Amino acid sequence: MSECTFIIIGATGDLTRRKLLPAIYRLITHKKLEKFIIVGAALEATTIGQILDSAKEFIEGDIDPVIWQKIVDNSYYQSLNVTVPADFVLLDKVVEGLEKKHGMTGNRLVYLAVSASFFCEVTLQLAASGVVKKLATNEPMWHRIVYEKPFGRDAQSAHEINECIAASLYEHQAYRIDHYLTKELVSNIALIRFTNCVFEPLWNNRYIDSVQIILSETVGVGKRGGYYDAYGALRDVVQNHMLELLAIIAMEAPEKLTGDFIRNERVKALQKVRVVDAIAGQYEGYTQEEWVPKDSTTETFAALFLMIDNPRWAGVPFYLKTGKFLDKKETVIHIKFKQVDCLLTKYCPSESNYLTIRLAPDESFILTLNAKKPGTSQELMPMSMQYCHSCIFGAEKFSGYETLIEEIMRGEQSVSVRCDEIEAAWRVIDTAKQKEVPLSSYTPGSSGPEAAELFAKKHGMRWR
Repeated sequence: MSECTFIIIGATGDLTRRKLLPAIYRLITHKKLEKFIIVGAALEATTIGQILDSAKEFIEGDIDPVIWQKIVDNSYYQSLNVTVPADFVLLDKVVEGLEKKHGMTGNRLVYLAVSASFFCEVTLQLAASGVVKKLATNEPMWHRIVYEKPFGRDAQSAHEINECIAASLYEHQAYRIDHYLTKELVSNIALIRFTNCVFEPLWNNRYIDSVQIILSETVGVGKRGGYYDAYGALRDVVQNHMLELLAIIAMEAPEKLTGDFIRNERVKALQKVRVVDAIAGQYEGYTQEEWVPKDSTTETFAALFLMIDNPRWAGVPFYLKTGKFLDKKETVIHIKFKQVDCLLTKYCPSESNYLTIRLAPDESFILTLNAKKPGTSQELMPMSMQYCHSCIFGAEKFSGYETLIEEIMRGEQSVSVRCDEIEAAWRVIDTAKQKEVPLSSYTPGSSGPEAAELFAKKHGMRWR
């Protein structure tokens, strides 16, 4: 954990300056990283100084000049064309020389900040050149590759990339990451569920009526039009973030809350997901966005009705909704419990109990119960019992990428999506895409297309 050689393929991109370099800076600041080298590699003619300078504006607070100078002294840039094998051979020689110069042990974390279309070719070249060696878990050093989303664009392409990885590396060396899995409250979901008797006995179709997972944004595609149009809401958000949240909610109890114990249970849940219904929408003006084709039919809004065909969840609907340019920004999970049989003579609860897990903007768990309305004898009203994580501890101390890099260095694989897990998630998306639902228009700043409310009426539910 105390030392690492970072090799960033695609070092001139936004991800490096906005996320990776600020995360490495914070790891050094918090003294979780004592010895390091950063080797940036990309096709562009640039310098490591220019790359580092471009990252400064994304580092919160005042930059410590001593730490920054240490980063400058330990960072390097190597020109690399990902289609030229000789460039990878040269990269390996450069890295070996730098590791010898700085007295490193050879731990290497290679971050692929490149398009998914290059994942296979780059993986093969990294292995063939020796930049990343196939190392068992009992070796004195480790080599790991991080694959930034999106990992493919459907189940078939994801499978092909997985085959490439399997030909070059052990599975424990591959990290297909979803930074949502590092969020403090996401990792808390399983602990809240499995360590509290008031929840776990009720976590099944006998007591839970339905589950909603909502991820809404108030912004459009901005300058990401070209990328976004190639994927859309289902591939960009539902496949990774939302289905991973569903898997954490739905999984059976793992033997341990680490590594493959968690991943085994997540994939079992995803393999049982069935798509019942779907709708899609596109905000007005989307086709006028920069880099978006004028005739684009890419969805910027999607809602799904899913079922999980196993004994625990049989008959419980899971509703997923996401969209850009909506009326509010939030990421939230609503677990609705079934109504109790009314034992009162006059007034009955008008609301079911809810457990709300809010991931953004304010991290919190909220349990909604029914209690007596003041000034009445039997009339009830909903009341909330809240654990406000951000109120007690403030905003997340560590960014998702700082936690992510730290966990990868530690070898913690629960932050990574395993090969079978990611293919199971893509199969859900492929099924939803095959339904070819009509594209409904909606006004920017609204709650979404009218079809979302018709969807709710059709299935006898309402969006929270």
